[in-house]
Amino acid sequence: MEFKNDIPTEENTRRLDENGTFRFACHSGVACFTRCCHDADMYLYPYDIIRLKRRLGMTSAEFLAAHTLTAFRENPQFPSVMLQMSDRPGKPCSFLSEDGCAVYEDRPYSCRAYPLEPAICGSGDGRFAISARIVRHGHCLGHGEDREWSVRGWMEDQGMGGYNEINARWARVSSLFQRNPFGEKPLESPALKMVYMAGYNVDSFRRFVFESSFLSRFDVPEARLYEVRDGDTALLILGFDWILRFLGGEGPLRERRL
Repeated sequence: MEFKNDIPTEENTRRLDENGTFRFACHSGVACFTRCCHDADMYLYPYDIIRLKRRLGMTSAEFLAAHTLTAFRENPQFPSVMLQMSDRPGKPCSFLSEDGCAVYEDRPYSCRAYPLEPAICGSGDGRFAISARIVRHGHCLGHGEDREWSVRGWMEDQGMGGYNEINARWARVSSLFQRNPFGEKPLESPALKMVYMAGYNVDSFRRFVFESSFLSRFDVPEARLYEVRDGDTALLILGFDWILRFLGGEGPLRERRL
């Protein structure tokens, strides 16, 4: 997460392993409380979309249209999904209320992680490793608080465990985008649109699974079908597996033998 008028310098970042410690606290008694909720350049990950759209009672498509924008950032081959700030003075987050975050229990991963910026590497066997750096923005006074945390302790306190597991799977998927599988004009690629749907629009991907030839082409066990029929998280993971097979010819999803 970055703030457009407050980008930290290299001197204001520090790398930590999972047992590294730092001091930080965020609460209403800190003078800068909710300052970080204004004019933020915030990435949203696929699991963020599921949690937020479910919290708001929206479909994936409705949430994406109302609360996000896309931009080519770190990967020029695949668009990043960003949280769209409101058009109110100061450009606060649309979910910011007078009492703080109105979707706090389902807040995005970047909000949970701050002031850490985690880097996750996922492997094919489900294992993943996390490293992190702590970032100091000039406006943030939370670094002056006395509470000491380890990286592991902070992540546990912020409920990041489930996010980390799914984001590790997405890290493996997104590594395929570095190979430029979408050609010279990615925005015109039908393959990119399909991959974007599988990653960010689970409601459309569910229709693709159950209303197309998907199940005649891919071997999906009955137990897994039961989970994905109504379970967005299980469906998202199936989407990741399909992308691995579709773009890289790898992963656990197998095509049926004719």
